[in-house]
Amino acid sequence: MTKLKVLLAEDDVTMVSLLTTLLKMEGFSVVALQADDDVPAAVRREKPDVLLLDVHLLHQSGFDILDTIRSTKETARACVVMSSGSNVRDECMNHGANGFLLKPYMPDELITILKQTIKSA
Repeated sequence: MTKLKVLLAEDDVTMVSLLTTLLKMEGFSVVALQADDDVPAAVRREKPDVLLLDVHLLHQSGFDILDTIRSTKETARACVVMSSGSNVRDECMNHGANGFLLKPYMPDELITILKQTIKSA
């Protein structure tokens, strides 16, 4: 059975480390991006089952990234779960996110929303 692939776009290196460890323990394959990586290009290249996208990246806006992903035919159907320390759920969903996690969140919340998002795709 092929592992489900999660693409991480998160600029907090501690969070990336924790998420990578957790997701691998849960049986996911994980690709973590650098803070200023081209996320839409990584989605095209990696073809993840789901992208976990921070709303506020170092020099990028998660909203702008999601708008680009949704406007490109090759990536428009990508599953995207956004996360933020601010409750911007409605804005994320209006930009086309498949799900939203308010930080800090519990590991089981993360796993549940990732699996639900992938299943509903």
